[in-house]
Amino acid sequence: MKYITAVDNQDYEIEINQEDQILVNGERRVVDFHGGPQGVFSLIIDNQSYEAVIEEREGKYHVLIAGDLYEVNVTDERALRLAQATGGLVSASGEAAIYSPMPGLIVDVLVEEGQEVLEGQTLVILESMKMQNELKAPRAGVVHRVSVHAGDNIGHNKLMVSIT
Repeated sequence: MKYITAVDNQDYEIEINQEDQILVNGERRVVDFHGGPQGVFSLIIDNQSYEAVIEEREGKYHVLIAGDLYEVNVTDERALRLAQATGGLVSASGEAAIYSPMPGLIVDVLVEEGQEVLEGQTLVILESMKMQNELKAPRAGVVHRVSVHAGDNIGHNKLMVSIT
């Protein structure tokens, strides 16, 4: 199973191949991971021992390890595919906001502010992991804001376009 993990705005692709082996951005790591009471975990990563305290709050994980606190978002492969299929869309009342479902390069922006769009119309083309993803309008409306330009590098979950 693959996971896209954002740690303090730095993205990592983590693939779990075997119980004791994972790939982090394509690099093999040997891992031993044991959970303890109240969110305390024992980790051995490439023969180095760590203790981590992990707490989930509002859909994000807060990880304390070696005296440093990290905010971590984890998206599994299935959720990522769903976000790609729907364009990583998040709708609010009266406004539909299109966020980047993953970090990547903006290949093209096909709309401009004030333009009317149809449901399913391609708004932005995002290249990530050597694939081009067409991000589409979740409904008909008028483009309220365009926050990206062709050639921009964009992080995970960044606003690209909003429709009213």
